[in-house]
Amino acid sequence: MRLSVSRHIEAPAADVWELLTDVGRWREWGPSVRGAELDSPGFTAGSTGRVRTVAAVTLPFTVTEYRAGRSWSWSVAGIRATGHLVVPEGDGCRVTFTVPWWAPAYLPVCSAALRRIARITVRPVSPP
Repeated sequence: MRLSVSRHIEAPAADVWELLTDVGRWREWGPSVRGAELDSPGFTAGSTGRVRTVAAVTLPFTVTEYRAGRSWSWSVAGIRATGHLVVPEGDGCRVTFTVPWWAPAYLPVCSAALRRIARITVRPVSPP
């Protein structure tokens, strides 16, 4: 069983997906992330790298599931971690983060990440 939190974001799904899969930008939206890097170019199933946490700890990660433009999940230090899902919805998209059943305390962190993603990706409306 996995727990989840989601939010409608008034931005194209492709823009949100690009943000979620650009490890160089994870620190912009991930409250628990201070940096990340891939071991080799490309972000797909099997990709590996390192994530630096706010606790100044660097941990290895592996992308465990990947559906281009739609979803990805990862394990951090060998432990199943967050899932990320982007679904087009109306004039924007719905972004859902999932966490393992034993990590409900991480849901508020995911909610904060969703708020940050919305701020980063929503384009200002130009006056007529």
